[in-house]
Amino acid sequence: MEKQHTTTENVMKGIFWSAMASTLWGFSGVIMQFVAQNEKVPTQWFISVRTLFAGVLLLAIGSIHVGKHVFDVWKSKESIIRLFIYAIFGLAVNMSTFYVSIQEGNAATATILQYLAPIFIVLYGLVFMKKKPLKADVISFLLALVGVFLIITNGHIGELSVPLTAVIFGLLSAVSAAVYYSVPKPLSKENSPFVVLGWGTLIAGIGFNAYHPFWIDAPKITPGIVLGIGGVILVGTIFAFSAVLYSLKFAPSEVSSIVDAVEPVVTIILSMIVFHLIPTPIEALGAIIIIVSIYFLQRSHQKRDKEDPDIR
Repeated sequence: MEKQHTTTENVMKGIFWSAMASTLWGFSGVIMQFVAQNEKVPTQWFISVRTLFAGVLLLAIGSIHVGKHVFDVWKSKESIIRLFIYAIFGLAVNMSTFYVSIQEGNAATATILQYLAPIFIVLYGLVFMKKKPLKADVISFLLALVGVFLIITNGHIGELSVPLTAVIFGLLSAVSAAVYYSVPKPLSKENSPFVVLGWGTLIAGIGFNAYHPFWIDAPKITPGIVLGIGGVILVGTIFAFSAVLYSLKFAPSEVSSIVDAVEPVVTIILSMIVFHLIPTPIEALGAIIIIVSIYFLQRSHQKRDKEDPDIR
């Protein structure tokens, strides 16, 4: 009885810290909208600053945890290639496309569109790895399409309620998020996740700064910009990622994933409060359909992995 109580208590702790991470990411999205739209911070400059400083901070934290093993990820050709794919096609593309989607539209829509990442992970498995599709895959995909249609058109065919640029970059952020989630998994099994994320972010930061150094054509630095960028780096990267890792001490990832939907919900609520963006009933229904479809998809795949962990 005591063991069951302890297990239940740990699961609840895991869910709490996972929900905290999702909440922090929701806050981060709203902060980015403030930086992009209110402070008019250019995409290239913002991404150069964010990736470079976040990468340095993450590696500093990682080195505290693992010491000299912070360089282990560079010991094999395979891990180096994977790290660069993760940094360029995952982190770099995801951070820039997500920011542009917010800049052209709003944080709520960008977050909902990025939330479609599991759909693209499943599609990759179906097309390139010849994985047998589940009935849940088809149902979730069709539901997600309906949800996206309702959000971007407000139910009116031929009329977009969100700028097309915001939609395109939001979907690109979902595709890159699929890379961001999938590619580094083998690396994270052998290295500290802080180290993997740190090196990936730093590589992305060096690449962005090689193209557009953060000290060139910098916007006029205001308290809002300093607080905004600091908030995105600390709240949306350091604190959120720490909360995710801490949650895994108490509950497995499939339990914590139950609360993944907290992020878009928090973003929508904060957008209503801060920016007075009130979704229409049709847009709210679209968001709910997408959240339900992704939850249904994730749970069905978790169930299959438990029943047959070696399935390909």
